[in-house]
Amino acid sequence: MNIYQHFRPEEREFIDQVVQWKSYVETHYTPKLTDFLDPREQHILKMLIGENGDVSYQLFGGSHDLERKRAFIYPDYLTANGDDFQISLFEIHYPTKFVTIEHRQVLGTLMSLGLKRGKFGDILIKDERIQFFAAKEVNEYVKNNLESIGRAGVKLVETSSGEAISAKELWLENDLTVSSLRLDTVISGIYHLSRQKSQTFIQQGLVKVNWTLTENPAFSCEIGDMISVRGHGRAKMIAIDGKTKKEKWRIIVGKQK
Repeated sequence: MNIYQHFRPEEREFIDQVVQWKSYVETHYTPKLTDFLDPREQHILKMLIGENGDVSYQLFGGSHDLERKRAFIYPDYLTANGDDFQISLFEIHYPTKFVTIEHRQVLGTLMSLGLKRGKFGDILIKDERIQFFAAKEVNEYVKNNLESIGRAGVKLVETSSGEAISAKELWLENDLTVSSLRLDTVISGIYHLSRQKSQTFIQQGLVKVNWTLTENPAFSCEIGDMISVRGHGRAKMIAIDGKTKKEKWRIIVGKQK
């Protein structure tokens, strides 16, 4: 069976990685912990590992209702618990009276430390509080190297996951019917834009799919994809429910409130 046929060409490397993880667990009878995965990667992992084999998996991001999660892949005779995921929670202390810090600044600073995105989970912001999840193995490095965000000096305080801000994002679910699963068509449906306007946004570099700039209007959307259009917010593909009698696609999307 060609496992690649159900996925995108650019996802091959990640598919090979998941297959490798699974086979490692099968042959060594040893669990494997991954970096933080985005929702699309989690979807691929679920499809490839399946629910009823000798290998099981669990996903956890450090708290509930999070987007980015680590996968713990293990032989089915073991059980997984929260400690297996090796996740730390940091709160950022900064001079709130004088500075406002946004999500993109936090992410930009974390990325400038020279670590992969996979070492960090969700960034939580509520009122003036800011927290982020990180893989335990980079704790010391992050503590020693993160001293400022923008022009603001900051202090990192490691805290227990029970203290996580409840930044539950509200997604409004919508059933849509679209003529195809092309990115420009899906964006038109989600944001009530003309197809031409959607194409312009894509070509101007204002659209990301799964946190990656996507400039191809014909890009084919799939379950688990996170779509963001600058100035219009984020949406995610929750389900693809087949076709109507008129050969249109029925999809369920979540749009961030």
